[in-house]
Amino acid sequence: MNTNNNLLSVLTREGVLIKVSIRYWRGCKKLRPEDIGLDPDDVSDRLISLGHKRLLPKQALQPLSVVEGRSHALVEANTFPFLNGVGHFLPNARLNEVMAKLKDLETEFWYAKTKFIEQYSELRESAAEEWKQMAKKLVKDPERLLAVIEASFPFPQRMDRFYGFDMQLFQLALPEKMSVDLVSMADQQEVVMAREQATQQAQAKIRRDVELFVSDCVASLREQTATLCEEMLQSINTSETGVHQKTLNRLVKFVDQFKQLNFANDRVMEQELEKVRSELLSKTAEEYRDSKYARNKLKHGLSQLAAQARELAKQNATELVGRFGEMGRRKCQLAA
Repeated sequence: MNTNNNLLSVLTREGVLIKVSIRYWRGCKKLRPEDIGLDPDDVSDRLISLGHKRLLPKQALQPLSVVEGRSHALVEANTFPFLNGVGHFLPNARLNEVMAKLKDLETEFWYAKTKFIEQYSELRESAAEEWKQMAKKLVKDPERLLAVIEASFPFPQRMDRFYGFDMQLFQLALPEKMSVDLVSMADQQEVVMAREQATQQAQAKIRRDVELFVSDCVASLREQTATLCEEMLQSINTSETGVHQKTLNRLVKFVDQFKQLNFANDRVMEQELEKVRSELLSKTAEEYRDSKYARNKLKHGLSQLAAQARELAKQNATELVGRFGEMGRRKCQLAA
């Protein structure tokens, strides 16, 4: 494809890669056979796994776990996984909102960490008592197990190193010609050729992967459209009251979000969603409940959109990807 070389440059302008990494002390200990009085030679790793055991009750770390889950869910909902999880592609239209929400979650994270540290000594003492009772029932030598558990609790003043809330943004770029480190003259030519070949192979692979990535993003948004419509239909058909305003609002929000995530300019799907917005979302839930005709029209429209979106998701997106690359080439020409 002639536009293949433009795809990465277009992506560079349309968004960034984001990676969110959250660390905190998990309060777990992986037990070894000797920790519970067993001979390691008598335990087969193929058949027996002692696994990770909680040092503290689950609820002690729940606030941190909730923030972590919400942070990853936020990223998942507003991005596309890039090159098998190297990062997540975040379109520019969603950048400010996502970063603002992540900042709020980071504030919650550090607050939860502070509260946990304040309660740490008390939680540790309480857990030690529970482990003391449990160890008597689990093993023949409870003192050995209790010593292992006690040693697994970090000192409060050393807890900071376990915590981190890192947000990193990356710009997409192809690898350039690699420099040659200090090598002997005899080896230099061979090194240059090997690195040049590696660079060319990496560039070719990334270009192929980028084309596939854009196609997958288009298909993903179309699949999400179909899934939402089907979920709305199920809600309407199974609910005692029929149509809820909350159900309609889900589609309103999705149409807006689709436009922001639609960096590949999928005009076909976007136009269909706008058509649904004007034809089906101009009425309130109460109006739909009061009119069987309107309600049937809503269900028919949702069913039709779901089927169309599902069919579009199966189609080859090569032409759309080509237009996306051409759009980048034209923008480059205009900027020149």
